[in-house]
Amino acid sequence: MTDKTSPESETTQRKAEVERQAAKRAERSAEQLRANLQRRKAQVRARREGRADETDGLPASGNHGAAVDAGDAD
Repeated sequence: MTDKTSPESETTQRKAEVERQAAKRAERSAEQLRANLQRRKAQVRARREGRADETDGLPASGNHGAAVDAGDAD
């Protein structure tokens, strides 16, 4: 008996790993889509209730209104 694995076994293991990674990607994608849908529904509900949209530009930018303030410095 030898300790080496057969090429078929390695191929099967590689395919299983690829499928596992694809399943993880699909799960992450589905999770992101659900979160996006919840945000969109919350925005629609807020608009129906007449509340202001609390986002100002890109939320990740961190510079809320900085471009407007910089223009007044002249």
